[in-house]
Amino acid sequence: MRFVARCLAPSLLAGLALFASGPAAASPRAASRARAGRNAAEFEKALIQPDELSKALQEPAAKQPIVLHVGFKVLYRGAHVPGAIYAGPASTAAGLQALRRAATRIPRDREVVIYCGCCPMTKCPNIHLAYAEMRKLGFRHLRVLNLPGDFAHDWVAKDLPIHKGAQP
Repeated sequence: MRFVARCLAPSLLAGLALFASGPAAASPRAASRARAGRNAAEFEKALIQPDELSKALQEPAAKQPIVLHVGFKVLYRGAHVPGAIYAGPASTAAGLQALRRAATRIPRDREVVIYCGCCPMTKCPNIHLAYAEMRKLGFRHLRVLNLPGDFAHDWVAKDLPIHKGAQP
């Protein structure tokens, strides 16, 4: 009986502590949902509108944000935000590695805008992974270009400036 009491008591106490601290602490799934909600709120706050970015890119170079294209190369070559650096699709291991390489050359205190534009942002395979990776790398002035539809509809169709072809 002592053996059972000695072995079960610590786990019983730990279980009671989790129960007492509420359902979110007791459930890993609930904690994960809470983190996802926080991340979604941060992502929403990081959005920058296309016309706002276009205006910021007219500032002197030292005041301009650094823009990273985190989508597919074929889209980048077709048309991209002027001055955007191609950083690879964040949905692939090679793309994430390219994003990390690009990030090593950027001061963590600079404003950085990331975008993909391949499809609606809610379905984009790249933008959320790129955002999470850049946050993990320590970028705190990170913005996301708000392209709810895609780059063609939300930037090009609004006659905002574009650059075509490979990186300048």
